[in-house]
Amino acid sequence: MAPLSRWLTLGFFAGLSTACPKQEAKLERAPSDSPVELTPAAAESPEAGAPAARSSAFDERVAERASMVRNQLKERDVKDPRVLTAMQKVPRHRFVPESSAGEAYSDRPLPIGNGQTISQPYIVAFMTQAASPKPHDRCLEIGTGSGYQAAVLAELCEHVYSIEYLPDVARFGEQNLRALGYSSDRVMLRVGDGYRGWPEAAPFDVVLVTAAPDHVPRPLLEQLAVGGRLVIPVGPNAADQELERWTRVRPGGGDDAFRREHLMGVRFVPFLGERAKNKQ
Repeated sequence: MAPLSRWLTLGFFAGLSTACPKQEAKLERAPSDSPVELTPAAAESPEAGAPAARSSAFDERVAERASMVRNQLKERDVKDPRVLTAMQKVPRHRFVPESSAGEAYSDRPLPIGNGQTISQPYIVAFMTQAASPKPHDRCLEIGTGSGYQAAVLAELCEHVYSIEYLPDVARFGEQNLRALGYSSDRVMLRVGDGYRGWPEAAPFDVVLVTAAPDHVPRPLLEQLAVGGRLVIPVGPNAADQELERWTRVRPGGGDDAFRREHLMGVRFVPFLGERAKNKQ
């Protein structure tokens, strides 16, 4: 467990998914109870945990990724070999604007436009390790952002469902993911209010939230499979947030159905969405 004195500046807004290329012109923010589906229903992948289709981007700046893993992750508390392999494989420089590409492997968040950022590599790796995705897992991400966290998850689990609240950010993340070969049968995208999760695709083995609500959304807990892990920053403001892991230990909706763990102190942007504001 990492010390609470460690503070990290992070970047994704919680929300809803990205748009498919054919729907770009129609992409608008959806009401919280009416998400915009951006990808078709997923077909079953022939091989669980299969890597994304090969893109030349995976062969770019390989030495920098190796250095990032060695110096920013291994020397700290990221030890899971599958997570380290995924972090070394995914080309982070393809998930930032061209103006920031030179700093893509620095140990800090970077702007991606619309007031949003891509989280620093360490926090992406730490949260992924805490969620412990397995090759046949079904994973839900709240806050697609640039698409980087979704790409890392896609290297580790069978299906990823990702929701983004801001349409322009959703479009940016969708373009990045599709350009690298993360197709809609592996990474499903949606624009909507992430507070309610993705109920028709539940239950999930992993739920990973990349923005901070002031309380844990009950729908996300309800959509966890038995044994499933929810990793989420929680706190009323950036100065008072903790990264938590909730594990469903038995069926049911009572508090005794979940085990709660405090992982570290963090600083995330606030969770967006009408349901979050209304605490429904």
